Amino acid sequence: MVPPTSPHPTVLCRVRELGISFGSRAALRGLNFAIQPGTITAVIGPNGSGKTTLLDLLAGLQRPSTGELEWADPQPPVAYLTQRHSAVRWLPLTSAEVIRMGRYRMRGLLRPMGTADRRFCRRVAEELEIGDLLHRQYGNLSGGQQQRVLVAQMLAQEARLILLDEPITGLDLASQSRIVEIVRRQARAGVAAVLTTHHLDEARDADQVLLLSEGSLVAVGPPGEVLTSDNLRSAYGDRVLAPAGGGEITVLDDHGHDHGPTG
Repeated sequence: MVPPTSPHPTVLCRVRELGISFGSRAALRGLNFAIQPGTITAVIGPNGSGKTTLLDLLAGLQRPSTGELEWADPQPPVAYLTQRHSAVRWLPLTSAEVIRMGRYRMRGLLRPMGTADRRFCRRVAEELEIGDLLHRQYGNLSGGQQQRVLVAQMLAQEARLILLDEPITGLDLASQSRIVEIVRRQARAGVAAVLTTHHLDEARDADQVLLLSEGSLVAVGPPGEVLTSDNLRSAYGDRVLAPAGGGEITVLDDHGHDHGPTG
């Protein structure tokens, strides 16, 4: 499900010289890029390069130490699918109740859920192909099913900017495929998506790629310009496998998986 079509600004957010430090450690420094409506931005880089911290800054969970985030006026609503949702699975909630939590931002915690809200939540559940799971306990679902429920919760917020922290890592292929297609569909409807990933194939299909290493931008731009052997070696070092005669480039990531090929 996507928000109603409406005029969009040219840029939702412009990042200028953005940086953040924790104590004496600079987690991010000197980042410059823009987020446009209707685009997918993939953020890649080794573990510890600052990918999740960048999403936290965009979500407003952290304040930058340097630089600024220039938002469109009015500032667009943001929805954030984090990896820090383990507490939800221990609560005695059905999948439908977890999805409805996405409406709280608009309705508040105390206002009762209306018929239109329930209908909207069911539509996003059907879009994620989890309509048959709505009355099941969320904690009893598989990992892929739980992630689909959380993506539905995110869509229920009707945000203009969605942030996803490694949304398909470790999931079954069916769930990976469905979530990727939902993100693409959101972008086609004018929503901006920023996602972190350890899959080069996923990054290659994005409109813009941010390649991070040790908190700095190695490169930013279209996938064909960013995902080169030289840029990837700058970020990943000797974990980049590039055939001397050309062909597919492979990066051995920090999770013990191959990123997959890119050109």
